[in-house]
Amino acid sequence: MKILIATDAYFPQVNGVVRTLHETGQVLKEQGHLVEYITPDLFLTFPMPKYNEIRLSINVWPRVGNLIEKIKPDAIHIATEGPIGTMARRYCIKNNLKFTTSFHTRFDKYLKLYFPIIPSKWAEKFLAKFHNKAERILVTTESMRNELIDIGIDNKKMVTWTRGGNHGAFKNPKKIDLPHKRPIWIYVGRVAVEKNIRAFLECDLEGTKLIIGKGPDLKKLKKEFPRDIFLGEKTNGELASHFASADVFVFPSKTDTFGIVVCESLNCGTPVAAYPVPGPKDIFEGSKINCLDNDLKISAHKALKVNRGDCLEFAKKFTWEETARIFYNNISPNSKEINS
Repeated sequence: MKILIATDAYFPQVNGVVRTLHETGQVLKEQGHLVEYITPDLFLTFPMPKYNEIRLSINVWPRVGNLIEKIKPDAIHIATEGPIGTMARRYCIKNNLKFTTSFHTRFDKYLKLYFPIIPSKWAEKFLAKFHNKAERILVTTESMRNELIDIGIDNKKMVTWTRGGNHGAFKNPKKIDLPHKRPIWIYVGRVAVEKNIRAFLECDLEGTKLIIGKGPDLKKLKKEFPRDIFLGEKTNGELASHFASADVFVFPSKTDTFGIVVCESLNCGTPVAAYPVPGPKDIFEGSKINCLDNDLKISAHKALKVNRGDCLEFAKKFTWEETARIFYNNISPNSKEINS
């Protein structure tokens, strides 16, 4: 099958959306499908305000439509609500083409953090209108499905679409000797207000805190928390080695819709401390490695006692092969699957 994915998020960006779309596409290609992408590198772009790593495309119409006509896909998937996604959706509706969408980011919540004067209801209405025209809407977890019902997204169209962590160096991470006092608590992700990193940095924990990632709050937090170690961005084997060599991964976010880094940590045998919110709650609920707590310090100390072998075994549940299976079964024009 020839599959087209229209997305405003793709390389060189490093985030969960890009990882999901890339790994899903790779598995499908290995299975013999043709996967094409419409991404920002095909257009003129400018940095998104407050989120400079994301570049917004500006010369998208009518080029998006022309690209769809040229590719002639059997299935069209619109992954984001930005300019590319919006124009792909517009073209499909205008030409009576069926399409699916996926929900990756609670931009309505991000908007409240970055631009509090803008009513979040406006963003919620936009998101509901955007996605409800799709044949199916792929969402990360059951908890997220329930949240999206509350903002008006059609429950009958939603499909739970899991994530993986078994990619690249995370399949067989190599430990390194980290020259820091233990326990070593690690955070990996964007250094920005929506990730709630301050909750981790303010947590009274013995040992050493390592922060890996970049973002708009990096300079400010480095100055404010001089005892903690900010390592900047790391990728692939180097990142996997830091995960595998730390004692606990602390994931303080309350806005992520899943958290692929959680799966990456588990693939390295590293237990996870987090809040009981959508994403972590769906991943860990009912498992013996569940350390979630409304008090992040308590969660961290629980995680310190978890057996690393149990983390490795639990991680086997989250594979990109399963992610690709759910995706394909729900975007295929003749598919009867509406849940997984």
